[in-house]
This record gives sequence, C-alpha cells and structure tokens, in this order.
Amino acid sequence: MAKAKTTAPVFRCSECGWSTAKWVGRCGECQAWGTVEQAGTAKAGVTAAGPVTEAAQPIGSVAIEAARSRPTGVGEFDRALGGGLVQGAVILLAGEPGVGKSTLLLDVTARWAHEAGRALYVTGEESAAQVRLRAERIDAVADHLYLAAETDLSAVLGHIDEVQPSLLVLDSVQTVSSAAVDGAAGGVTQVREVAASLIRLAKDRGIATILVGHVTKDGSIAGPRVLEHLVDVVLHFEGDRHSRLRLVRTVKNRFGPADEVGCFDLTDTGISSLADPTGLFLSRHATPVPGTCVTVTLEGRRPLLGEVQALVATSALATPRRANSGLDSSRVAMVLAVLERRGQVRLSNSDVYTSTVGGAKLSEPSTDLALLLAVAGAASGTPLPAGLTALGEVGLAGEIRRVSGLQRRLAEAERMGFTTALVPGDPGPVPGGIRVVEVADVGQALAAAGRNAGLAADSPQRT
Repeated sequence: MAKAKTTAPVFRCSECGWSTAKWVGRCGECQAWGTVEQAGTAKAGVTAAGPVTEAAQPIGSVAIEAARSRPTGVGEFDRALGGGLVQGAVILLAGEPGVGKSTLLLDVTARWAHEAGRALYVTGEESAAQVRLRAERIDAVADHLYLAAETDLSAVLGHIDEVQPSLLVLDSVQTVSSAAVDGAAGGVTQVREVAASLIRLAKDRGIATILVGHVTKDGSIAGPRVLEHLVDVVLHFEGDRHSRLRLVRTVKNRFGPADEVGCFDLTDTGISSLADPTGLFLSRHATPVPGTCVTVTLEGRRPLLGEVQALVATSALATPRRANSGLDSSRVAMVLAVLERRGQVRLSNSDVYTSTVGGAKLSEPSTDLALLLAVAGAASGTPLPAGLTALGEVGLAGEIRRVSGLQRRLAEAERMGFTTALVPGDPGPVPGGIRVVEVADVGQALAAAGRNAGLAADSPQRT
C-alpha cells in the first residue's frame, strides 16, 4: 500500500516572510513580536527533477557583458552604484519624505533619456502635471522620457509594454497595488507582490529598475524585509532638512562595493553632484578661534573633513547644561568625563555646547580626539594651532586608540592644506606633506596641541 503524504501547518512572518513549522511569538529573522501567523500547510514529499532553463556551463565561459554598468550622467549617483546602472538590475532607494528622492531620480531619468535610451517614470504619489512642473524647474525635460501616473500594477505593466523602456522608475512601490492579492496598497502582501512582479519583468527584459521605498519612523525601510533581499542594490537617501547636503549611502550592492557614499547639493533649481563636499563642513576664520578642531571622517570609503565646535560657559544652574548637535550624545558625555578625569579640565560647573559645521553627522569614534581638544580649548580660551587636525579614538583610561583608514584620512588632510596631525601611535606610512605627531594619551594630546609655536622636542614625531 502506498504511503499517504502528510501535511504540516506553516507559520509565516508578515514582516519578513520567515517561515516555521510551529507558532512562535517572536520572528526568528526580524525579531518582530506578534507577526507570525498561520499561512497554510506544507506538503511533505519529494520534488522530482524538471527541465532547466539554461544548461550549466564552466564559470570561465559565462558572458559578463550583461553585468557591466552604464553611467547615468549623475557622477555621485554612479559612484554610489559602483559605476552606473546594470541592465536588469533592480535598485531600492529609500529615504525620508521631502529629502529629495523624486528630484534626484527625475534628473537621472532625464539624463538617461538624453544619452542611453527610453526611460519611463511612473509616479503613484503625484499627478503627471506636478512632476512636469518639477522637471521644468530642474531642467529635466527630455524627448525620450515618458511619464505616467498610475497606482495599479496591471496598468504599470501595460505602460512598460507600450513604451519599452531601458530604465524604469517607480515612485513609490508602496503606492501601487495588485488586484490579484488582497490588502490595501502599502501592506506587506501588496508590496511583496508588486516588487516580485517588477523584479521578474526586469530580469526577463533587461530593464534597469529603480523602486522608491518609504521609511519608518526609526529610519528603516518600510515593508517586508524580504524586499531588501530580492533587489540587487539598496540605497539610503539621507540629509538634514536644514542643510543642503544630501548623501546616498550604499547598503547592499551585488555589482560593486557596499560602502560607497554619493554627495549631492540640493538647491532651489535642482540637485547636483558634489565631487568635493569638504568645504561645506568647515568654517572660515581669519585667526584661530578657541573651541574648534578639524578631524577627518570616513563616509564609506570617502574621507571628508569635518569641524567640531565647542563652547564652555559658567553655568547658573544646579545641573549644568549639555547640548549637542551633529555628534553622538553618548560619546560626547564619555569624552567630557575622560577630559575632566584624565585631562584635569574642570567642567562640572560649566555648560558645555558641542556642534558640527554644515549639518554634518560625525558619529564614528575617530572624532573623539578632535572633540576633546575642542572642549579643552574652549574651556581654557586657547585656540589650537592653525593647520592642525586630530584623529583618534579616546578610551576610558585616557589612551588614544588607532582608527581605520588612517592613511586615507591623512592624505585628505594634506590635500586640503593641513600641515600637522595628532594621531595615535604607530600610524604607518604617512604622506610627505604633513607632519604627524604621535600621542599615546590625553595628557600628551593636550600638551602637543597647546604649543602654538611648535611641538615639544620630547614628543614622538614623524615627518
């Protein structure tokens, strides 16, 4: 007698698609609570071998022309993508409302239509007239750029069949729904179905596709986490509303490095690439000002100069005020404690204000030393020497620790005209145009930075 096939219930997470054979209160993939629900039954059996779509071949004989990138004409966007768009690649671009996603992509599609071929821009959040007005404002009107305002997936697929584009932009994936599945637009089921249909079409026809995604209140991409696994590239569009600087940060990239950052300048007339954005993060003073120090941070693999500013004032409050902008508050509190305990700089009766220039976000540990020197200079009223930059992480014991990418940081500082750098011990090969002073702890750093007329002879020096 043949053995009957058995079935077992399947429970699936509505956020990320993770499945399990039994119900659990917390998803094992995305760690969300209360999202695991029964999705049906799984049939136990053996899957028979079927026909293959294409015969396997040695890896050395696989053609790579289809995976070569093509520049879009927007330099910093191409940098974030690893060289440009790949035909058949699906890109997910997410960012907060109003940060400039639609403006950037409209510029990209217009340049693509001028140089590469037809481009189709599908908007589900605005009318076609609104997009046309923006295109005229930023000079993004092109003959081969087609525009459609649709929220139904079948209509979007119909536009693709009619236009036959080589680049498709869908703004946004949360606004499009399919009649084949239940749920409102933007729900987990709808987003998964819309994305899967467009990804399948992009792969079959070789259409470079850019999907715009929403973000949640904590900054993560809205919708099922499986969406990030399905696409080839995940980009985050970041920027402060009060700053002109915008960053496109690569989170995932199957065609290039996943740690690149593209810099843009958002103005009333559009968005433009910033090949050298360092000037936005530095202030200009005729003479050195107490409470300022320049450091070099790494955004992806790109070194950028940033300026830390501090102000120390006598407090009239029982609990002195600590205000911070652009820096990690927990690291600022730690550096202030180390400065008072290890550097003998009294701050317990003073208000301390710390900030960055140009809306820059300096959160990596390499900015600790610059923050420490800026606060110490503000407390004593002594400016740091002109042309000085500081790189290093400050430990609780007062030691100065090494940071990654030190050679690239020093090369950028030397290119921008800085002559002296305070760094941790054993920095390795350094550029010839900058003087490197090795400091082991907070005491040595304060002593070296406090000498305007030169550095002490007993301090470790390298040229």
